[in-house]
Amino acid sequence: MTSSWRALRRRILTPSTSQANLSVRGFHVKSAAAREMLETVGETFLTGYAYAAEARAPHDAEDRLESVPREFRGFAYEGAGMGFAIRDGLPFGGRNVSRFLEGRARDHIYMVYVGIGWAMARLPRLRWAKASAAAADPLLRWLVLDGYGFHQAYFRTEQYVRRQYQEPDFPWPAGGPASYASRVIDQGVGRAIWFVAGADPDRAADLIEAFDKSRHADLYGGAGLAITYAGAVDQEELRTFARRAGAHLPQVAQGAVFAATARFQTGLVTEHTELATRLLCGITPAQAADLADKSRTELPDASGVPAYELWRQRIASGLDQLRRARP
Repeated sequence: MTSSWRALRRRILTPSTSQANLSVRGFHVKSAAAREMLETVGETFLTGYAYAAEARAPHDAEDRLESVPREFRGFAYEGAGMGFAIRDGLPFGGRNVSRFLEGRARDHIYMVYVGIGWAMARLPRLRWAKASAAAADPLLRWLVLDGYGFHQAYFRTEQYVRRQYQEPDFPWPAGGPASYASRVIDQGVGRAIWFVAGADPDRAADLIEAFDKSRHADLYGGAGLAITYAGAVDQEELRTFARRAGAHLPQVAQGAVFAATARFQTGLVTEHTELATRLLCGITPAQAADLADKSRTELPDASGVPAYELWRQRIASGLDQLRRARP
């Protein structure tokens, strides 16, 4: 394939970076600094997507992705995950995501799986099987639905956030359970709410609390992941969000562990990661990654509760035990 054709494919497949502007999305602007941070996240995601759209083969995108500033590099890998999944889902698509995960992207598997969910939100359902074929890990595959939920709340904000639409009996993954799929989608919606609120902790909490109470725990869990991974808040704002979460602080902390783990295992921990993990979880990113790893051992394959949910519960329980053990 010629470079001119690959460039054309990039232009055809890649959304304009203006789609990441808070003003275009109608999102709240807390401050100029927060707007710059959140818009840079969106633009970096689309940059990674463009690298995947233009790459001759998945490994060709690696050097360009590795050149992205470390604070934002995970978002570029997430965007590339979406780009390669889109390519897989198109006719004659191939195995782009699988080949991508054979390289440096394997360390970014959390982000790549989330990116697959973005792709599913853009593709017809009859193409979902091909687009998601690489999401073979029976535990982590639920992250695909987190990505799907984020996409829907980010681009269809009126329906999914302001009118609190919830997906009924979601048809993926095969074998379900469909009722739990809706919960993981809510975790992605909660993550997107952090962007919709412009990283304003009170506004984010207000948006979450407008939902039915039965959905608050998953929404707060998603927001906890976003506040730790993306940030755009200071120490006092972190405390404000923790206070607003109230009884759902364990879910916020669990989301923070996921975020800290994703950054730690890729060597992309920032000062904000350290601060948020300490304030929300009472531990370091390294300890968070260790807790996440230990909590996923010997998870049952068959029970009434999906292993992914048991993993989340074990993390929350482990954090509580650590808190109780402190003098």
